[in-house]
Amino acid sequence: MKAIGYKKAGPIDAQNALIEFEADTPKLRPHDLLVEVRGISVNPVDVKVRAGQSPESGTKIIGYDAAGVVHQVGSEVSKFNVGDEVFYAGDITRPGTNAELHAVDERIVGKKPKSLGFAEAAGIPLTSITAWELLFDSLGVEEGGGNGESLLIIGGAGGVGSILTQLANKLTQLTVVATASRPETIAWVEKMGADHVINHRESLVEQLKSLDIQPRYVAALTGTEGHFSAIIELVKPRGHVAFIDDPETLDIKSGKPKALSFSWEFMFARSMFETDDIDQQHKLLNRVSEFLDDGTLLSTVNRNFGELSVSTLTQAHREQESGRAIGKNVLDGFTN
Repeated sequence: MKAIGYKKAGPIDAQNALIEFEADTPKLRPHDLLVEVRGISVNPVDVKVRAGQSPESGTKIIGYDAAGVVHQVGSEVSKFNVGDEVFYAGDITRPGTNAELHAVDERIVGKKPKSLGFAEAAGIPLTSITAWELLFDSLGVEEGGGNGESLLIIGGAGGVGSILTQLANKLTQLTVVATASRPETIAWVEKMGADHVINHRESLVEQLKSLDIQPRYVAALTGTEGHFSAIIELVKPRGHVAFIDDPETLDIKSGKPKALSFSWEFMFARSMFETDDIDQQHKLLNRVSEFLDDGTLLSTVNRNFGELSVSTLTQAHREQESGRAIGKNVLDGFTN
């Protein structure tokens, strides 16, 4: 099968940063689906892995979002049949989705939204799983709960921020404050349903004071080190802060006087460790699919780079690395 990957970690503009090659068709484990990939997306994790993790041997295929059609099923598969249309975010410990065919555990796969094409559907899983787990698992907010409380989302225009804003707006009673700094990102965050938009390049403390808002919950999606002192000052006593980025250092002792709770959200944890509740991702993706089909949630896809190739995938990686991506960027699968 055709696939795109890399042999050596480094910058996207390096020679042969990404290459097309022939790879073996994946062998299925008992719970696996073999999916004919029709659409993929690019996430921050794609560029982090490509830039910083050299393959142990050979060529590494990345890509952690896909939508496609089930081509074959493993011996213990019970949730899907050949021909079903699916979407999912995959498993970081296994070969990725930048290929014609991809093997994935059915317990982390959802039914593709009927209202979206394959490429657009591929832009949803990783960010929706991350946002869902962050809001309901890490922060512990209950669906329908949060009345009288606020959530601060730092990095509201990115993929996770876009879907997190919607989930909090539609499924809880929280007041949602999200950050954005450019006219186009402010407009995007407003479209996603934020109650208030503030600028993360200015004082978060002063802006929230002017709104008379003290959040109980903070989703620190980007730039955590630079914003950490402000977060500690802002959040309510006994509040909760959840992170998804990778700060070099983080001294959480300053949160002790307020008895704060801190959590990391990493959506690959369930698949990496095959946790007892691994099928929660199957269940939540099915709910997200239904919400997209009934209009409860809006697609967060903002750009399609076209058919998957070394050239188009390189462009998408470059855009992701620029820090100026709004929502999600996607690509169609290889042409058969």
